[in-house]
Amino acid sequence: MTFGEAMKSGATNLTNFTGRSSRSAFWWWYLLLFILSIVVLSGLGAVLGVLARGDVPFAGLAIWSQIVAGIFQLLIIGVGCRRLHDSGKSGWLQLLLLLPPIGLLILIILWLLPSTQGDNQFGPKPAS
Repeated sequence: MTFGEAMKSGATNLTNFTGRSSRSAFWWWYLLLFILSIVVLSGLGAVLGVLARGDVPFAGLAIWSQIVAGIFQLLIIGVGCRRLHDSGKSGWLQLLLLLPPIGLLILIILWLLPSTQGDNQFGPKPAS
């Protein structure tokens, strides 16, 4: 799956926690969200630096950054859930993220697993 195809597929399933997502679609989305989070964080850091030098209150900006972070987290959870479904695993395994270093390592391994061939209990095989 190309970057464009992954974006088109993911855009229609942004907060969908059912169905399946191919490895390539998952990693393209994860890369995009990672880059966007870096851009947003660096942009917010620059704005906060400017605002901190003045007498301008920036509580509204802090709320905005929390909203953006929440949206990004929801998108990552959605595509991660569909990726786990593609390899025949439950999306609830993402709760392993509550075990910081070990949980993330286990999830990365699970996200790298190959897709199950054909249909599985989570739906038909996604386009590759």
